[in-house]
Amino acid sequence: MKNTTKKITIPRSIGYGLTDIMGGGAFTIISAWLLYYYTTFVGLTPVEGASIIAIARIVDAIVSLAIGSITDNLYKYKIGRKFGRRRFFLLIGSPLMFTYILLWITGMNYWYYLLSYLLFEIVMALVLIPWETLPSEMTKDFNDRTKLSTARMFLSGLGVFLATFIPGRLISFFGEDNGYAYFINAVFFAIIFAICIFISYKVTWEKTLTPEEEKEWIASRETSNRKGAKELLATFVETIKVYFSTLKIKSFRKHLMIYLFSYTAKDVFNAVFVYFCVFALSISSSLAGDMLSLSIIGVPITILAGYLMIKFGPNSLYKVSYLTMIVCLAAFYAVYLMKPESMIMYVFIISALYQVGRAILDFTPWNVFPFIPDIDEIVTRQRREGVFAAVMTFTRKSTVALATFFVGIVLQFGGFTAGQSTQSPQAVHTIVYTLVFGSALLLIAALVVVLTFKLNKKTHKILVDEIERLKNNGLKEDVDPETRDVVEALTGYKYDDIWEDNEKEVPIKSACS
Repeated sequence: MKNTTKKITIPRSIGYGLTDIMGGGAFTIISAWLLYYYTTFVGLTPVEGASIIAIARIVDAIVSLAIGSITDNLYKYKIGRKFGRRRFFLLIGSPLMFTYILLWITGMNYWYYLLSYLLFEIVMALVLIPWETLPSEMTKDFNDRTKLSTARMFLSGLGVFLATFIPGRLISFFGEDNGYAYFINAVFFAIIFAICIFISYKVTWEKTLTPEEEKEWIASRETSNRKGAKELLATFVETIKVYFSTLKIKSFRKHLMIYLFSYTAKDVFNAVFVYFCVFALSISSSLAGDMLSLSIIGVPITILAGYLMIKFGPNSLYKVSYLTMIVCLAAFYAVYLMKPESMIMYVFIISALYQVGRAILDFTPWNVFPFIPDIDEIVTRQRREGVFAAVMTFTRKSTVALATFFVGIVLQFGGFTAGQSTQSPQAVHTIVYTLVFGSALLLIAALVVVLTFKLNKKTHKILVDEIERLKNNGLKEDVDPETRDVVEALTGYKYDDIWEDNEKEVPIKSACS
């Protein structure tokens, strides 16, 4: 893995961020349309459709843990040293994007849709987990990482827009009752995803191996062929311990809670919004797609959010995002109750404002994430970006699986009947309450955690400066009081318990050797 000192330019940031056209686009299409597609064109019940998404994501979440560990340790093998322990997965992931088409073929049975969706979820994890670690590999500078993350979220916003606008246009062209529109949409996006991921592979790089990693690589070559079943089991157990060890980092626990509550709120909204438009407001699904495509507003908002992130920090962005979305949810409920004459106009206005909050929600957690491994480093003296990315992916996919399955159960037991053009009043009420109150409660939970989150530009700089001081043989007893307080607030550890000598027992060991 050859390291370079390339400058983080805008074109390179864009090249890195292109992969999130897939990340944002694929997840948006799936969360907004897949359950609706299953219940409308495939003939599955809400519980069957939701169970496919839930089962696939839970299995994928487990696989994601292994992927994170593999990416952290792939440098031990020739293929990782040649193509990069992270970037190798982008190289193979690009052509595998064509598995996305398999999801949108009609006339198959339940098991086909389960297996095809499971396959694509695993392919996405193979790409996204190592790709998410690259900002930490490419630079340690706060502003440079923000530049990479801003480009990423800008392009994610573009992907979200395309994922809602293009299906709406195809549905309008082929007709509301023609499932072929979804297949054409899948072919188009599979090609786009493959191209974007390959470009990201070409423009990114990874850091040079540390002397410790070089020694570990040499040792692994000598011992890897001698491991038996007992050693492999011990390695597996150690890996699980490592994943749990990430939760010992206080800032990561809070970051994870904020991320999960807010993203799950967004997923519940996306899963129910088309149903809300079609059955509660009597608006066509293509028009619902047009409303979702107002996510294009998120593209310029992301640029503004990048500036505000540097100037004010993540907490202010979180508050603006969540409060905006909660107000919009209340407004959707008011439109449903009052049914004003210019209802479509009002819904478009509310949708536009909602997308402002949603864009900031999407932007902020993944701008915070590259700084979490720095907090971990001052505790463990290790770089474990892949482990943290895997844990985030695992917990996110597990919770969204449960949330999606819960939505399916709520719809079915709330009286929703698959394949019907109209639904009972009970089913309509279920859709409305799930959209409004389900999403709002999750956002409120995220907001409560935000109020206690301490990571920002100032505290991060204090922490990184302290890491550099310790690396340069600075004495722990010479720490100033402010730095001590910041380190303890961010890590959740007493200062005396961090940055232990190599001879002593390090609080957290590295994943799978």
